[in-house]
Amino acid sequence: MAEILRQTFERAVKLLAAKPRSVAELRERLLKRKGTPEAVVETVISRLKEYGYLDDERFAFGYASFKVKQRPVGRRRLARDLKFKKVASEVANEALELVYTETPEEQLIDKAIAKRLRLRGRPKNRIETKSLFDHLLRQGFPFDLVSDKIRALAADFTDEADVS
Repeated sequence: MAEILRQTFERAVKLLAAKPRSVAELRERLLKRKGTPEAVVETVISRLKEYGYLDDERFAFGYASFKVKQRPVGRRRLARDLKFKKVASEVANEALELVYTETPEEQLIDKAIAKRLRLRGRPKNRIETKSLFDHLLRQGFPFDLVSDKIRALAADFTDEADVS
């Protein structure tokens, strides 16, 4: 039993060294190996928590911060990603609150629009505008915010057309 505990602990450390994981995610990975008793996995997880290697709050905040810095993404998308990573919803909501207090969604959607316009140019017709709208929704930005930004962008187009 002591040998299984040691092997499971080493495996857990290797998994965490490869990439940060939530408690539930690590538990699931450790239990996948045949012959690993649940009691051993729980012992390993509690020891990792004691050592500070496993902390869902820190994981959720770090993951969310990294994703937002990596590319502009909305709250809904990040909440879904954290749920996929098996982070408890209360913990995920706290992390998202901290991240979006630091960098508001309004600022992120402006970055997302600027990046899209840089890559594809300004939308020239309704289809391209709808494509941008759908892209921003897929990135997890709220419908009302996307709608307002697209309307403002469309108003810029009509103003430019009137000037020309």
